[in-house]
Amino acid sequence: MLRGGKVGLRARHEDDIPVLRTELYDDVVNASRAESGPWRPITPGSKDPRLVVDDKEQGHVPFSVVELDGGTLVGTATLWGIDNHNRSAHIGLGLLPSARGQSYGTDVVAVLCHYGFVVRGLQRLQIETLADNTAMLRSAERNGFVREGVLRSSAWVMGEFLDEVLLGLLAQDWKPDSKA
Repeated sequence: MLRGGKVGLRARHEDDIPVLRTELYDDVVNASRAESGPWRPITPGSKDPRLVVDDKEQGHVPFSVVELDGGTLVGTATLWGIDNHNRSAHIGLGLLPSARGQSYGTDVVAVLCHYGFVVRGLQRLQIETLADNTAMLRSAERNGFVREGVLRSSAWVMGEFLDEVLLGLLAQDWKPDSKA
């Protein structure tokens, strides 16, 4: 398990899947804001890659996020779009509604940075998030990510186009204990 100050990132367990499906992916508004495509229901028992891990997939590393104190499942974290040639990847996370507003997101981003830069030897990590996702923007910036641009009206979400913010962090600019 990868450990932060408050959370751990571990392999997905079979009993995580029903909780994640119910609390994250069955929430139409939240899932529509988090995914790059339209919401679709996930059938129980489905091998949908958002839930079920394919250990052979090299470009996508999903984790379950758990509280260090007690081991309670609080969300998901992902390093995706891993490009070994350019040594870059994207970060994504989703917290269960009961875990939001407790600074877990900042800790998850910190642990993903450690995994990307130290464990994987990457040069660049990137985050794309909706411009009104203040929690993710705050978590990214507390970990040293820099706003590199705005993709105007690039995301179709629940009947409207929304802006996305592009943030990046380079290995040489990363400070492991920079979160506030």
